[in-house]
Amino acid sequence: MTFSSAQPCVWWNRGSGLRARKVRRVPPRLFVAVLGVLAVFHCARLFSAQANALSEYQVKAAFLFHFAQFVEWPEQAFNNASGPLTYCTVGDDPFQGILDASLRGKTLGTHPLRVQHFQHRQEIQGCQVLFIGTGERKLLPSILADVKENFVLTVGESEDFVQEGGMIGFKLEESKIRFDINLEAAQKAKLRISSRLLALAKNVIGGQRGT
Repeated sequence: MTFSSAQPCVWWNRGSGLRARKVRRVPPRLFVAVLGVLAVFHCARLFSAQANALSEYQVKAAFLFHFAQFVEWPEQAFNNASGPLTYCTVGDDPFQGILDASLRGKTLGTHPLRVQHFQHRQEIQGCQVLFIGTGERKLLPSILADVKENFVLTVGESEDFVQEGGMIGFKLEESKIRFDINLEAAQKAKLRISSRLLALAKNVIGGQRGT
């Protein structure tokens, strides 16, 4: 079954920051966190052809940081309770250092965040979040097969990424960055995605929605 979100899109303008057009009423203890996430988790408008690539990957890096806040990994996904939560890329790194800079010094609960870059799929190990760029499109089935037993949240940007078994797929529509979620793929990997993140996706395919 496929779900579609009716969430409005937020435009991103240089100099004005990200602004949420609409914020749902939430319990007081969640207000600050949800407000901040709503500001990030919508679409972004990209200005000028020269700045498009940089702006796009700045926004995607922010999305990746917040994705982890709404995903629960099983305990066995980490070496220990204070082990790092590792973001990985494979092949050419489209972020060109942006992801490293955006995550530097940050933590998620007891887990410090770190970034690793692998040139070849056979090298991939120790990841909790794996970003697969369009440059690895031909190797996508092999990469997904390699990590399917390892509790890895797979995020990509190639066309039909979630339909091919990836978990979260970015898409650019009318200069707006959106994302789809393959809930079934995440659940098979024993990852729990919050309903709050599901509500922000454009489409959610497969799986059973929880709370």
